[in-house]
Amino acid sequence: MDLIFQFISRSIMQGTPLLYGATGEIITEKSGNLNLGIPGIMYIGGISGVIGAFFYQTSVQKVQPFWAVMIPLLASILGSLLVTLIYCFLTITLRANQNVTGLAITTFGVGFGNFFGGSLIKVVKSDVPYIALTEVANAFKDLFPFAKNMGSFGKMFFSYGFMVYLAVILAVITAIVMRKTKLGLQLRAVGESPATADAAGINVNAYKYGATLIGGVIAGLGGLYYVMDYSNGIWSNNGFGDRGWLAIAIVIFAVWKSDLAIFGSYAFGALYILFNYISVPMTYIPLIQMLPYVVTILVLIIVSVRKKKENQPPASLGLSYFREDR
Repeated sequence: MDLIFQFISRSIMQGTPLLYGATGEIITEKSGNLNLGIPGIMYIGGISGVIGAFFYQTSVQKVQPFWAVMIPLLASILGSLLVTLIYCFLTITLRANQNVTGLAITTFGVGFGNFFGGSLIKVVKSDVPYIALTEVANAFKDLFPFAKNMGSFGKMFFSYGFMVYLAVILAVITAIVMRKTKLGLQLRAVGESPATADAAGINVNAYKYGATLIGGVIAGLGGLYYVMDYSNGIWSNNGFGDRGWLAIAIVIFAVWKSDLAIFGSYAFGALYILFNYISVPMTYIPLIQMLPYVVTILVLIIVSVRKKKENQPPASLGLSYFREDR
């Protein structure tokens, strides 16, 4: 039983950065923008938080939990916001190709993170190829004090840092806004037919900018969570693996619904670590790690065949809007 609880707990922790990335990308895609820069934005969100945490931890004698959380959090938001703003300017204002721009942002984000991560490692003159910010990370990993008195139930549901619960809250709020509010209706209208939305008096560019910036910031928080909570404050270059791309895959798996992305993220997290809990030869591990992508392809095939309107991507996804063509 303990092994099952451990597997579920690790699946939730593994799936949380994916949920941040997927929620951010769902908000972005609902506006008609396809942001393949999400992996790079998550990377920049992570390294920005590390930079803020590093300067705070090295400048004080005693780390205060409030500032240990707020400084990396604000730094991560700022870093993610700035790089997403670059994407918005290129794709919305200058109408550059969204696919190419997104891939360029991902390449830039990984390079940016590795450069500054390597620079900080040199600053501390570490004998190991990583930075350890464990004092700051402890503030992110503070648990509910009552969890340990609730037995297995407490371990399964209340033994995580606050960013795990924040990811779920953001996904639920996103789902409610998209389905139940005027704001969500207008955003979906922009994603489906920007020309029609424009004719109805909706500011298309404002909605695209707003949705893409908010989506980028949320995705960046996934990078911060991965470093400060999941990795215990340890930054190592190229340590993210393919989590950014998995987040984009979850968007398809969840058929562009952020509440379904909660289940998808944890399911993908479970598949990602499954090889640790089953006995298979080492040569088969890459095949097991490929399962999330196989599942995504199957879902995409099913969605394409059934062609239910509510399970389809926004009609103008990936297309730049030229008002003059209206």
